[in-house]
Amino acid sequence: MPDFEIAISVTTYQKPWHLRRALASIAGQQGIRSKFEVVVTDDGSTDETPEIVERFRRSVDFPVHFTTHPHAAFQVSKCRNAGARATTAPYLLFVDGDCVLPPDHVATHLACRRAGRAILGDCYRIERELSETLSEDGARYGEFLTWHVNGERERHARQHRKAQFYSFIRHTRKPKLVGNNFAVWRSDFERVNGFDENFCGWGQEDDDLGLRLRRSGIRLQSILRWTRSYHLWHPRDPSTTESWREGNNVPYFLRGSRLTRCRNGIVKREINDLAIEITGGSNAARRVKELLRQHGVLAAGNAPQSRPPGAQPEVEVMALPGAARFSTSAEYRLLILLDEAQPPCKLLEQANMIVSIAPLAGLNGKPQFTISDFPKALDAIA
Repeated sequence: MPDFEIAISVTTYQKPWHLRRALASIAGQQGIRSKFEVVVTDDGSTDETPEIVERFRRSVDFPVHFTTHPHAAFQVSKCRNAGARATTAPYLLFVDGDCVLPPDHVATHLACRRAGRAILGDCYRIERELSETLSEDGARYGEFLTWHVNGERERHARQHRKAQFYSFIRHTRKPKLVGNNFAVWRSDFERVNGFDENFCGWGQEDDDLGLRLRRSGIRLQSILRWTRSYHLWHPRDPSTTESWREGNNVPYFLRGSRLTRCRNGIVKREINDLAIEITGGSNAARRVKELLRQHGVLAAGNAPQSRPPGAQPEVEVMALPGAARFSTSAEYRLLILLDEAQPPCKLLEQANMIVSIAPLAGLNGKPQFTISDFPKALDAIA
C-alpha cells in the first residue's frame, strides 16, 4: 500500500457545480504526484454528488474516497471526522467543496508543515459574477489566480500579520482556526479526538478545535503569506447568522469548561472512558463511587480509569459533606452535594457543574442537576 504524505479532505453538501471545480483544482495540483489521497466527505447530498465523485475517481491516478451519511442539519464536524477515518496519511488538509485551490496549494502546505504546529489558511471570497465564469478547466489550471478581488489581498495581509503576532505572544484564542483551509498532523488531530460533533449547524466547531489544539500544546500558525483557497459564490446556508453570537452553537461553545479530548469526536467516548478522580474524603468518595456504579460508570470493585503518572485527571468529582476544596487541576470539576447543607461559595464558583438533592439558586446559569438526574449530568460533561 502506498505511503501517502497528505490526505485532502473535501467537505460538500448539495453543491455539484462547485464540487466539480474544487475537484478539478485538486487534479491540477503540481509537485505532489503519488504523495496524496483525497476523500470527499458529503453531508448527505441527494443530488448527483456521488456520481461526480465516482467519475472523478476514475479519471485521476491518485486514490479518491467518498463518505456520506443521512443529512440532519449542517454537520460539518461529522463530515471532517469521517474524512480523517477514511484516510491513512499522517498529515491532513481540510478544505471545503465550494473552494478552488491554486496549483501549488498542497505542495505549499507540505513545505510549511512542522512538528507541533497546525497550519492555518483562509479563502479569498469571490463575488458571484466572477465565480460563474469559472470553468472546470479554468479551475484545474488556476485561471482564477489572475482575478482582481477587491480588498481580499489586503485583508489577508492584515490577517497574516496579526496571526504572526498572536502566535509570537502565545495568545490563548488567536489566530483563529478557519475550517475551510487548514492542515494538521493526524497524531495531533487524534490527540484531541478531532472535531466535536456536538456542534450541529453553522459555526464555532473550528473555534472549538483551535482551543483544544492549543490546550494540547499545538501552536497555530498562518500560511496566508504563501497561499489561500478561493471561495466561489453561493447562497448562504440557512443556519448561517448575521452575527457570530447569534449562532445556535454559541452557548455550547461558551460553556464554562471543555475536555481537551472531546467525547463526541472521531471516537465516541463514554463517561467510563474518562480519567476521573474522586475526592472529598473517604466517606464521601465511597458514596460517590456507589452513585457512579449505580449508573454503570464503575464496575463493582473497580477504581476510576487509571492515567499516566503525573497526568491530571480529566474530571474531578468531589462530594460534600467531605473535604471542602478541589484538589486537582482537572479540566472539568463536578460537585455533588449529598445533603442540604449550604456549600461554601468558593466551591460553587470553582465547580463547572453542580449535582444536588434539590436545585440551588444564584448559580448564574451554571449547569446543575438533581441526584435523580445524575445520568444527564454525566452526559453533559463534554
